Amino acid sequence: MSDFLLTLERVSKSFPGALALDRISLTVARGETHIIVGENGAGKSTLIKLVAGVYVPDEGEILFDGARYHPKSPHDAQLAGIRVVHQELNLLAHLSVAENLMLEKLPRRFGMVDYGVLNKRAAALLAEVGLAVDPDLHVNELGVAQRQLVEIAKALCYESKLLVLDEPTATLTPPEIERLFAIIRKLRARGVTIIYISHRLHEIFEIGDRVSVLRNGKVVATRALGELTIADIMRLMIGREVDEEYIFDDRITPGDAVLRVTDLRHKRGMAGLSFEVRRREILGVAGLVGSGRTEAMRAAFGADPKASGTIELNGVVAEIESPKDAVRNGLCLLTEDRKGQGLLLDLPCDENITITDLRKISRLGILNRRTEDRIASELVGNLRIRMTSLEQLARNLSGGNQQKLVLAKWLFRGAAVLILDEPTRGVDVGAKREIYRLLWLLAADGKGIVVVSSDLPELIGICHRMIVFSKNRIVGELPRAQFNQERILSLAYQEYLQS
Repeated sequence: MSDFLLTLERVSKSFPGALALDRISLTVARGETHIIVGENGAGKSTLIKLVAGVYVPDEGEILFDGARYHPKSPHDAQLAGIRVVHQELNLLAHLSVAENLMLEKLPRRFGMVDYGVLNKRAAALLAEVGLAVDPDLHVNELGVAQRQLVEIAKALCYESKLLVLDEPTATLTPPEIERLFAIIRKLRARGVTIIYISHRLHEIFEIGDRVSVLRNGKVVATRALGELTIADIMRLMIGREVDEEYIFDDRITPGDAVLRVTDLRHKRGMAGLSFEVRRREILGVAGLVGSGRTEAMRAAFGADPKASGTIELNGVVAEIESPKDAVRNGLCLLTEDRKGQGLLLDLPCDENITITDLRKISRLGILNRRTEDRIASELVGNLRIRMTSLEQLARNLSGGNQQKLVLAKWLFRGAAVLILDEPTRGVDVGAKREIYRLLWLLAADGKGIVVVSSDLPELIGICHRMIVFSKNRIVGELPRAQFNQERILSLAYQEYLQS
């Protein structure tokens, strides 16, 4: 028996106008945790979709468990013993959490689904990943981070030889990440082989054995992690030296309040939430998965109904009952769910960018395509969005480039306050720096910036001030001088420990 569970030999895959994988060769040893890293568009997701049976290679050979491997569908991959948790989540939104977890082996009694047994088994799986939600709850009622944990629990429900995790920690906070790492170590001890993809380079050293680096559709290196540093990996990914990951410009100091939220209640019976955002400020919003941070931002934006509360922009009370009201008043939200709520996937990239303000590219009610292309090209260039052309459909971009496309559309709108929920989710280290630089340019221009993130080092690295959520309450506000990861986590757990 070969020492390698998975082998790719000179595998290529092309799409219209783009070569995604260029004759790559790669081996994954039995029982190892193999890390795959690379910039957005380097070919990571395409590689995983070939292994998962979503795509068929144009050329080359794949071997799995000692035999030639030619899956024609994801079902074939599952039958072979391969389970994949994709970066873009694939749950059935209008089914319950329990039904999603065990859809392939629903417990039955007298020919009917036994919901008592189903919910009991589902609750055990949810406890394993640390997600405290009712198994009967519909998936469409969960946030993105909670759905991520459901996806992971679903993968654990089935025996597998190879488990592939594509950006599993992108929306998770440190406690959830530690629990996931404990699960990975347990699975590896049982002999399960794991492929792990992440842009969070600091975390891969905790669980990885070897790392393969992709750049422009090719494998440029496969090395033992013990031989490398983060700087080495970044240099291999980007092909050049990269300076410090986080950016803080202490020359830009906050001014007066541009957004003030008072006694906001996005669910009846909840404590009122009050906070403000200042001009030239980057305000961080921290909290555990399910702490209410995303729900609060959505309520302020009018995406979810609020029970009460006052919202002031530039000192004037704004009547915000819908996203349309918010945008008209100069408040924009970059949603955490770029695929479901941030983009029109079947429209081209230029139209996704300009749709937030068609007046800017129109005259007498007629769209000026030349103006649209010029403005869209400038934003694409500034954000370094990788695409074949402005006419490329948004759904055909990589996940990180989709994220930058959402950011581009709100920059085009020119809002006074931007709320960014997980703005660097699934974005590589080079692109993160570009986004951070852009946020500082916007802050210097007098904008108020809110960054909601599960990545505490990110918030600590780029923010002036931070508010912390715990169990649907704001439990603390910290100036930059008091930023400390342990202090922030202590606040995030505060309400949970008291209940």
